[in-house]
Amino acid sequence: MSFQPSPVKLADTGKRPLLTDNFSRKLTYLRLSITDRCNLRCRYCMPQSSFSWMPSENILRFEEIYEICRAFCSLGMKKIRFTGGEPLVRRGLPDLIRKISALSGLDEVCLTTNGTLLGDYARELKDAGITHINISLDTLDRDTYASITGADMFEQVWASIMKVIELGFPKIKINAVVIKGVTDAGIYDLAKLALKYPIDVRFIEFMPVGDHIPWSPDSMIPCDTIREMLEQRIGKLTAVEHHAGAGPAMLYRHEKAPGLIGFISPLSHHFCGTCNRLRVTADGKLRLCLFSDNEIDIKTPLRQGVKGRELEDFFVKAASMKPEGYHALGKKQVSCAKRMSSIGG
Repeated sequence: MSFQPSPVKLADTGKRPLLTDNFSRKLTYLRLSITDRCNLRCRYCMPQSSFSWMPSENILRFEEIYEICRAFCSLGMKKIRFTGGEPLVRRGLPDLIRKISALSGLDEVCLTTNGTLLGDYARELKDAGITHINISLDTLDRDTYASITGADMFEQVWASIMKVIELGFPKIKINAVVIKGVTDAGIYDLAKLALKYPIDVRFIEFMPVGDHIPWSPDSMIPCDTIREMLEQRIGKLTAVEHHAGAGPAMLYRHEKAPGLIGFISPLSHHFCGTCNRLRVTADGKLRLCLFSDNEIDIKTPLRQGVKGRELEDFFVKAASMKPEGYHALGKKQVSCAKRMSSIGG
């Protein structure tokens, strides 16, 4: 389902209003998918049966992505994250990042990747302006990795992690989805990476996102339980003060560890009240809440010539439609029908 905000025209005072929704949340974080394509087939993200990619003409063009980012930065967007699919399968990404990283007011330009191609592009991405790298990696066991992703590419991912550490990216994170009976046995090995390297390891509760996902309550381990499991093996974890704009992860420090350990708990401790993000899908839909399949079409207005101040007005009106949270959508728990590879994380 898609819907359109009614036209709005704001007074042209020279200074644009910051994006704020009707619940006084400042929207400063944009997650933007540049493709639905991926070279892996992770079982919690993509259908394991046959499916087709979006037609290329449906995907946002780079000039459209730039115009979207420019408009959002004019409205106070401080952080933009490029996602997919796997963003590095799309040619020319470093050139796009170089242009967007030069936009006024932007503090962080981030990339979420599966890491399989990252080693080849890491230096170019850093030079282009990427400040934060998130690598999706659920296990350090090669066989388990191949089972989850459908590809024997763990060594490429590990080499990429070593490469970005060597290059000294300001922030490196590993995101791990914890699935009971699948990846939970490997959480200790992943957590120990934060004890050895200057990287943050973040554990994410398995979510029912996508109507093809084999999710059940028994497959999800709450983050409180994950933290307790880790403390039994690696020792006490001390909470780090949470600051505005830090995102949904609750962070902990282990004594003398160069990295942090984080927990993202959308099911057991939802964070709707502090949500500061918007999402744009690869086919040009503005998604106001990850767990709502109501989307606003951006691509059509762009291709009809809407840009500049008019596009900014469009986004201000759209932001006012952001729901308070998934409870306000009439849901008892987080869920959505659209698959994660289409949403963009």
